Amino acid sequence: MPDRNQPIEVAQQHVVLGTPMQPSAEALDGLDAAMFGMGCFWGAEKKFWEAPVYTTAVGYAAGTTPHPSYREVCTGETGHAEVVRVLFDPEKISYEALLKIFWETHDPTQGMRQGNDTGTQYRSGLYTYTEAQMRAAEASRDAFEKVLAGAGYGKITTEIRRAPEFYFAEDYHQQYLAKNPSGYCGLGGSGLEFPAGVAGPR
Repeated sequence: MPDRNQPIEVAQQHVVLGTPMQPSAEALDGLDAAMFGMGCFWGAEKKFWEAPVYTTAVGYAAGTTPHPSYREVCTGETGHAEVVRVLFDPEKISYEALLKIFWETHDPTQGMRQGNDTGTQYRSGLYTYTEAQMRAAEASRDAFEKVLAGAGYGKITTEIRRAPEFYFAEDYHQQYLAKNPSGYCGLGGSGLEFPAGVAGPR
């Protein structure tokens, strides 16, 4: 794979939220970041921009090469996951609320696939920016695994690790389902509810 040092260029403004795709340092003050892998990032991003967050972006993370292209990620040779990065104000929405969206809107027991989408880039992942997020992610996994087991599902295969470098996906992937309302979305949850009362950081 090519060893690039130039990031992929994306639009300055979020098509749906109207906020900056790459906020300034001043705009980031008071915001937290979260990163999620849930299979195809088109539908995953939509789930999060529908929440009261500041901005969202899709990209690639947890692989071995910088600034990969979509074509390269799809070969499986870069090891990246398709991810959504969420910037949010913890006074408006908690990390726990974002975890609820994460667990309920995809099937975290499928390994290197999500529905009909198969490959390493479609794996489930929670990539945490703080120790508090790590504790909340692990606690949420343990709590939801009990719910899944009760419904006959297998073990959760979600990768939980400190957030790696986030690389923007190509601009046409950003807010794809807003630009293409009838576009493909293979995202599907278990239909089970994330249990209330699992502590998350503020």
